Amino acid sequence: MIYEGSAREHRPQKFEKLIGQDHIRKTLMNSLSSGTIASAYLFSGTRGVGKTTTARILAKALNCERSKESINEPCDKCNSCHEISVSSHPDVLEIDGATYTGVENIRDLQERLVYLPSKGKYKCIILDEVHMLSKGAFNALLKTLEEPPPNVVFVFATTELRRVPDTIISRCQTFEFRRISVQLISEHLSELCKLKEREAEDSVLFSISRMSEGSIRDALSLLDQVLSYSDQKKVVQEDIEFVLGLPPSNVYSIILTATSTRNTLEALKILKDIYEQG
Repeated sequence: MIYEGSAREHRPQKFEKLIGQDHIRKTLMNSLSSGTIASAYLFSGTRGVGKTTTARILAKALNCERSKESINEPCDKCNSCHEISVSSHPDVLEIDGATYTGVENIRDLQERLVYLPSKGKYKCIILDEVHMLSKGAFNALLKTLEEPPPNVVFVFATTELRRVPDTIISRCQTFEFRRISVQLISEHLSELCKLKEREAEDSVLFSISRMSEGSIRDALSLLDQVLSYSDQKKVVQEDIEFVLGLPPSNVYSIILTATSTRNTLEALKILKDIYEQG
């Protein structure tokens, strides 16, 4: 059996499962309910906060077979939803901007958009790391965004909004994805540990959440690493300190105590140990 990391295995498949992006979820669901679908969306934010995941959920909602009417939440059970989840739907194209940078690439894409969707109701073009496109590619894309073909929805994702030309931004509905709070990440990791039938001290979950810097994907990768290291049912603070190279949790109080008592030798010894441990 092929191992699948937690970030992929537990990737949200519906809007209700998105973590920490309530303002975006509500806006998109309301737009789907009312049928006011934009021709282009631009999702920006730091890594691992749900940009590409939200783009896939939006594509699933637009092409869900559950109802012929507009719906604001995909069923995640029909063939269309399943195909989008495994990236095999013929009308949903996921493109990596880092390898799709030239004018010729955009022209090839434009030729494909002339035809109506072959299976679903919408053709959805998910272009990740859109800021990697060349200046010529952006210019070639402008006309398509200004006069998009019917039943075509673009979803652009970027970690560097400042590198996307204003002419592109002005033609999109822009959504700013926020860093996910330490509390929300800790709660999610706790639920995940229960699903895996493992336990972890609260300090472990807090340390992982803090180190992830608001990225749920980074937090899940760190959790997998710590769970793999520990052969006990319950993961303790010493495990994460050893695996991730963290200083002991009491090291700060020791240094402060040594400093306040002017114990220079003790303070320098602790700093030397931290340095040698990387």
